[in-house]
Amino acid sequence: MEAINKPKRPPLTPEQKQRRAERARLLKSLVYEMWDGKPVYYAGYEDVLKGTKTVEQVMSSSILQSRLVVRLSAYLLSVLDLGVYDVLGNELGIQFKKGDWRACDVAIFELKTLEGQDETKYAWVPPKAAIEIDTKADMDQYDSAFDYYEQKTTKLLEFGVEKVIWLFTKSRKVWIAEAGKDWLIRDWNHAVDVLPGCQFVPDDLVSVSKK
Repeated sequence: MEAINKPKRPPLTPEQKQRRAERARLLKSLVYEMWDGKPVYYAGYEDVLKGTKTVEQVMSSSILQSRLVVRLSAYLLSVLDLGVYDVLGNELGIQFKKGDWRACDVAIFELKTLEGQDETKYAWVPPKAAIEIDTKADMDQYDSAFDYYEQKTTKLLEFGVEKVIWLFTKSRKVWIAEAGKDWLIRDWNHAVDVLPGCQFVPDDLVSVSKK
């Protein structure tokens, strides 16, 4: 039998090439994390590609999320010995290896571990504690939201993070994970131990005085 020759696709026009390149650049800007070479995009990234949402809309935080990050960071900076520790945030990248990193809302490092780090790049060393407020990750590639949270938490602990704390704003629950210990879920009105002598109550952090 004679081979059936499939018709060749016509070459892309300059306009089509430009649109494809712009889409690729936009998609790259929507990467939230990299999991072993596979991108995890921001939730709602498809709406950005369709033009129904902006990049800023899918990357932005709610008032409550922002209040938690700012007040928690301010509290930690006020109680920790800044000659020993550093508090970093703004979705800091924690790099496990090339093409494998996670975003972190608040991270507490021992200063000595950051010595020699290229501060223009992601952190290649584990923080003492990582604190996450919800997530902006798209969940479509996971069996469930729990699957995402469990895998990310486990990866951070295996990397050497001593404690991972999740603050969930909708359920107002705290999930505390430490290597070799049972993971705990508590309400927001309970104190959360971060480091020895350093604890906070989520409800107290987000309360707004109405005088």
